[in-house]
Amino acid sequence: MTSTQRSSIIPGSLILAGLAAICTALVAVTHTVTAPRIASNEQAYLEQSLAPILEGIEHDGRPSESTIVISPPHGLPGDDPVTIYRVYAEGSPVAAVLIVNARGGYTGSIRLLIGINMDGIVTGVRALGHRETPGLGDLIDSDKSDWIHQFTGRSLKDPPLPAWSTRRDGGEFDQLTGATITPRAVIRGIRDTLEYFDTHRNQIFAEAANNE
Repeated sequence: MTSTQRSSIIPGSLILAGLAAICTALVAVTHTVTAPRIASNEQAYLEQSLAPILEGIEHDGRPSESTIVISPPHGLPGDDPVTIYRVYAEGSPVAAVLIVNARGGYTGSIRLLIGINMDGIVTGVRALGHRETPGLGDLIDSDKSDWIHQFTGRSLKDPPLPAWSTRRDGGEFDQLTGATITPRAVIRGIRDTLEYFDTHRNQIFAEAANNE
């Protein structure tokens, strides 16, 4: 390579390096500007999701302000870490809201938001994410049917544990027309979460106190 060729390559390399630096700086600036907005939107969505789960429950502040993450293995549905939001009223625990991944859906896990009060009664359930069949399994979404609402007010005593299944399987709960696998996964996920809470409720709030 001649000196003339080298001299022609160097400016081009410098230009490319300069463009790369400018692009990197733009990405960094964009992230800095948008990150707070994204975090704020995520926080607002979370609070919006928690509100119907805790409807009718008097509580202090934002439930998302007091959280703990339970790492696997934990005995809860799914193999992922589980986030638990503790809910207080005048300094005393009144409920917990858990995000779990119920296994065994028709096309994979079903992400559930489950609220439970200190008496072990379900305060509400919502499906946060899934890939269930449109028009069948996706009827677990609260904006597509009221199927998910049948669990509000239920506990391990109502119905008794053996009846935590669909009517088709001899249990207490309605199934979805044309879909059997999806409701089984949801019911099993709620039941297992109730069992975990019944056994670990003191530990959940004790760990919260230690972390705050």
